Amino acid sequence: MDQQKITAQLEEIIDELANIEHERWSHWQHYMHGKCERGPDGSLTIPPDLVAQWERQIATPYRKLTEEEKESDREQVRKYLPTIVKTLSDR
Repeated sequence: MDQQKITAQLEEIIDELANIEHERWSHWQHYMHGKCERGPDGSLTIPPDLVAQWERQIATPYRKLTEEEKESDREQVRKYLPTIVKTLSDR
């Protein structure tokens, strides 16, 4: 199968993939909001230890993450695979 055909097939499932991405983002926001302290005005304050952890992760290339951090990223990517495999297998 050529790259142009694969690209066209993936374009056809963009909304399905976007839905998976939204669910992933929503899950992350729910987790993050649960870790924060809510102020009286509704604002959220991230605890300093999480700020330090997330800033370190932001500044770290994937290849230098811990195995646990890499597995967390892999877990998220695996959510996309059934949709991609189905699309490429059905054609």
